[in-house]
Amino acid sequence: MSDDRGFGGAAVLLAFLLGGAFGALTTLLYAPESGKRTRVRIRRLTEDLQERALDVAEEVRDRVEDAVDQGREAVLSAFEAGKEAFQRERDRLTTSSS
Repeated sequence: MSDDRGFGGAAVLLAFLLGGAFGALTTLLYAPESGKRTRVRIRRLTEDLQERALDVAEEVRDRVEDAVDQGREAVLSAFEAGKEAFQRERDRLTTSSS
């Protein structure tokens, strides 16, 4: 489903995590607890969200690096194939004109 809209799995996961974090934060702010306890819970939630966001960012970075590497290999392979085809055609034309 996410591929149909052009969003990758990491983007969907990040949106899900952010939505959950904002929902939890809203719940904490409206919960009947002392201010100190609420601040501690918000701090923990923020730290957890930061850790998850860093994990998602690292996953996205790894996927982008893999895609760039694959693209580079494809371009180099195509370049080499074109160079070989050019050489074969040049050799064929050279031998047939002699």
